[in-house]
Amino acid sequence: ELSIIGSLRHRNLVRLQGWCHERGEILLVYDLMPNGSLDKALYESRFPLPWDHRKKILLGVASALAYLHRECENQVIHRDVKSSNIMLDENFNAKLGDFGLARQIEHDKSPEATVAAGTMGYLAPEYLLTGRATEKTDVFSYGAVVLEVLTGRRPIEKDLNVQRQNVGANPNLVEWVWGLYKEGKVSSAADLRLEGKFDEGEMWRVMVVGLACSHPDPDARPTMRLVVQMLIGEADVPAVPKSRPTMSFSTSHLLLSLQDTLSDCNTLALNSSRSSSWSVPEHNVVIRSDDDHLV
Repeated sequence: ELSIIGSLRHRNLVRLQGWCHERGEILLVYDLMPNGSLDKALYESRFPLPWDHRKKILLGVASALAYLHRECENQVIHRDVKSSNIMLDENFNAKLGDFGLARQIEHDKSPEATVAAGTMGYLAPEYLLTGRATEKTDVFSYGAVVLEVLTGRRPIEKDLNVQRQNVGANPNLVEWVWGLYKEGKVSSAADLRLEGKFDEGEMWRVMVVGLACSHPDPDARPTMRLVVQMLIGEADVPAVPKSRPTMSFSTSHLLLSLQDTLSDCNTLALNSSRSSSWSVPEHNVVIRSDDDHLV
């Protein structure tokens, strides 16, 4: 994390101020973020984030990822894009942080396969199967954040009572929003705490961007540079299928439906206890249920 973040300079990335090595630990010092993390602002604040703040936050994170993917000397794959890793300064500008899982890759080089790492609900299905992180796996994670910010709901809802009340029988946020998109009810997905105080055209546009980024096929996802252009109106949003696509993803050892993989992961998340841990050997991941983090 120190070696990567120390070389990065962007207005929407946390800025490293210093570090020290003490008692066998490396301590990193960053700028103070008075408004905490995005997940705290979404779920724990007494005051809901206004629509304009949400748009600004999503654009800031998109700009940061576009910089990491295409504008650095070496490409940086973050691998853990999620709301708790997005900090907010005094003006609610987004600052992407926590580069503990990040990897640097030379441009035009293929990434090596590793054990999948990250947080359930934000992980691209092909990454779960192969352990190979690319810029498109970050794009998928960003898409989950977009839908989370627009709806005020977590990517995978584990609380069954909340699940039944808010998202029917489907705990997966991407699938739920895609269903509303198919029915032409995108505005129904908006966070109720917004109390309708948003532009429906803007909501639709950003929601479609989120769905495009969440496409099961990595080749169908936009680049983060294109996402920035779409958010600021310099590019048209893509034609997203009305029904969420399914596809098969093949490796040397298995042939699985990405839809089945996501459903399996959702079931694991819902059936877990807070203290248990389990493994999914065929996916080459281990899931710790204390925070749904993969290691």
